Amino acid sequence: MAFRFKSKIYEGSRFETLRGYWLLKSEPYVWSIDQQKKSGFKGATWDGVRNYQAANNLRKMKVNDLCFFYHSNEGKEIVGIVRLIKEAFLDKTDKKKRFVAVQVRFEKKFKNPVSLEKIKKTKQISHLPLIKQSRLSVMPIDFKSWKIICKMGKI
Repeated sequence: MAFRFKSKIYEGSRFETLRGYWLLKSEPYVWSIDQQKKSGFKGATWDGVRNYQAANNLRKMKVNDLCFFYHSNEGKEIVGIVRLIKEAFLDKTDKKKRFVAVQVRFEKKFKNPVSLEKIKKTKQISHLPLIKQSRLSVMPIDFKSWKIICKMGKI
């Protein structure tokens, strides 16, 4: 499975020719989309990932990749989008120095959060790791699924 997706999309007044798309999970009582928004232009460190597959996905992320922000456990829904502003670096919360973190900045909040239930019921995106690997906290999203979910979220 490829983790970077080549596409040419129009965003505002410029063309993006290569970008990765991801989903990041956070329990809203630990870190919510509203807290992410309050972190401002400097963004916030996305740390605490202790799954090797998820950590490998963090290492594959590139500056300006876009990520869905998913509230796990409570809500179980995609609530917004963040942008990667700093690629993988040593996670300061990992005393054994095996895992990495990234820096992300708030981009948009969904007008209509997209629930896991809606995603499961949408045949075109039923292949997503969100359904098949439900415990994975950082996962790739293909461009076609990205567009479908953005449309579902009314952004």
